[in-house]
Amino acid sequence: MTQARLVGGRYELGELIGYGGMAEVHRGRDIRLGREVAIKVLRADLARDPSFLNRFRREAQAAAGLNHPSIVSVYDTGDGVADALPYIVMEYVQGRTLRDVVKSEGRLPIRRAMEIVADVCGALDFSHRNGIVHRDIKPANVMITEAGAVKVMDFGIARALADNSATVTQTASVIGTAQYLSPEQARGELVDARSDVYSTGCLLYELVTGAPPFQGDSPVAVAYQHVRETAMAPSGRNPEVPPAVDSIVMKALAKNQLNRYQTAGEMRTDLQRALANQPVSAESVMSDADRTQFIARTPPPPVAVVHRDNDYRGEPDQRRSSLVWLAVVVALLLVIGAATYAIFVLGKTTTAKTYAVPAIVGQLPGPAADALTKAHLRPVKGDDTNGRCVDGATVAKGKVCVVDPAPGTKLKDGSTVTYQLYTPATVQVPLVVGLQANAAVTALHKVGLKATQRPTDDPAPAGQVVKQSQEQFASVAPGTTIVLSVSTGKVKLIDVTGKKQGDAKTALNTAGWANVNDTQTTVTHILRKDGTVASMNPLPGIAYPQSQQINLVIFKYSAPTPTCTSVPPTTPTDTATATATGIPTGTPTTSTGGLPPCGTA
Repeated sequence: MTQARLVGGRYELGELIGYGGMAEVHRGRDIRLGREVAIKVLRADLARDPSFLNRFRREAQAAAGLNHPSIVSVYDTGDGVADALPYIVMEYVQGRTLRDVVKSEGRLPIRRAMEIVADVCGALDFSHRNGIVHRDIKPANVMITEAGAVKVMDFGIARALADNSATVTQTASVIGTAQYLSPEQARGELVDARSDVYSTGCLLYELVTGAPPFQGDSPVAVAYQHVRETAMAPSGRNPEVPPAVDSIVMKALAKNQLNRYQTAGEMRTDLQRALANQPVSAESVMSDADRTQFIARTPPPPVAVVHRDNDYRGEPDQRRSSLVWLAVVVALLLVIGAATYAIFVLGKTTTAKTYAVPAIVGQLPGPAADALTKAHLRPVKGDDTNGRCVDGATVAKGKVCVVDPAPGTKLKDGSTVTYQLYTPATVQVPLVVGLQANAAVTALHKVGLKATQRPTDDPAPAGQVVKQSQEQFASVAPGTTIVLSVSTGKVKLIDVTGKKQGDAKTALNTAGWANVNDTQTTVTHILRKDGTVASMNPLPGIAYPQSQQINLVIFKYSAPTPTCTSVPPTTPTDTATATATGIPTGTPTTSTGGLPPCGTA
């Protein structure tokens, strides 16, 4: 048997449970304290850099001082002198990362996403106040335990890498997390706690929409978007996102650090306000509808006729009035001319661009909403449906079934497209236990269910249903087959052979056999069998109605009849016997009682 590798002289290095661009994580055991731990071992190529090792040692020691319920605890570190590679011993947490949750389930419910990110902000605020900047906040570094608690991982290592001037082109670790980089990280500038705030904004964005704010063909393309482009508001991808969450996310994603939340604590406070339906401090984000303004047609501006007294002194009032009316007429002609030009010239040459509704039937809601958004359309999730899907398509539960307008329809930019997810129709299973089999089958057929019968030995009256495969009120698909266990009215007879008479009768009575006859006996010459059951009638192991009489034959002990005798000790003949029998005095004699001695021919 191979002996487990020891790290630091006390930690058994177990199986690999995770890996990344910087390190491998193993499950381990602290043999000194007898507890499970997680052991992160640094990559060999990074461990060869002496300056990196010094920074890593300092940051690992600082991370070990972070004691917070939402931060994975660091128990111990090793600098790699004696153990070849640097390592960190951490709390072992059973659960799933947010990356796995989003990958398998899509976007989270809005309220749950806010609660998770509020806990992440609490952990970051604590670390920032202790001088540690995480620098790598992303779904893969946030774990949800089996109890639903939030745990932020990987404090310290990201700081050590950042201190070594890691850029998008220098480390695979940074490349792998480009979707969550702050603009200053992407530019290779110095970062502070507000960089973690930006990354946390990216995290919240992905949790409520199912996708990060920026995506591209390469890490460099994504980093460019972080620096130059403004993200679409989360509600543009998921209409269920409330305005308060839009405001919080967009403030966290501000390009200028001064326009963001200045601390993770401030962001946490706004999230808690939003959860309590209170106003948040972040500025409201205007929707497309808010930006659209209808400009009413207004009359032409009044024309002011300026004159000097000496110019018009002595002119009749009629001339001044004519000039005013002339100006009004000219203005009206200009307006009419402009309107005519727009209608007959621009109207002929300009055509509003339209966009086809993409084929999203069969997709999960997150990707479907993203596809509609990319097509310049506004996705709206309607009520779930259990009816016929578009073009008779067969889709799985929770995927897009109906799209209105239909895929391929040409729509103007920003038009609303409603999609509905498929939820199979269900019926509730009625309670049929206690009914006769025929009545139970009829009751199931009435609600659209099928039935099959399975004979079952049971003391209930024959033909009665004693069990059903689906419990009462269970929701199942129409046409589901319910298995009915139908009583045969018989019970398998237990075997009491060899038991004491009283124990055997008690066991039978307890099992429901009330008609027991134990008056019959049979002789045994074996003393230990006396009073035990010799046989049963009917035979055990077979099912019978419990009204059946059970006959027990009981052993009764009787000593065996002797067939020979052992020769008793001889006694010398006394004087009286000798006189009566004529046998000389002192002759040995024996008595056999008339039976031949045992062992003689």
